[in-house]
Amino acid sequence: MTIKGKLIKKLDVERGTSKAGKEWERQSILVDQGGQYNTEVVVGFFGDKMKQLRDLEEGSMVDILVNIYSREFKGKYYHSIDGYAIANLSGQEDSSDTKEDLPF
Repeated sequence: MTIKGKLIKKLDVERGTSKAGKEWERQSILVDQGGQYNTEVVVGFFGDKMKQLRDLEEGSMVDILVNIYSREFKGKYYHSIDGYAIANLSGQEDSSDTKEDLPF
């Protein structure tokens, strides 16, 4: 699934240890999708995927590939949105209608 929008804020890096004793890191970002209602979404990036956020600035337009999933805990369901690829769209022209991408 893809989420497109404006990068509003980079949140602080979170660190912890799993039940299995493995260390983890996560950084989340707040993205405004520009719709009329409920437009802001938090997307988390784990481990090495956090490197993709380094050069992004707040206010940039981004396109994010995400995995959305839910898990149950004590009868309640909790949702997560994990990003695995992000592209900076700011300053790029839409080349979907040009012939430059064609192999011939």
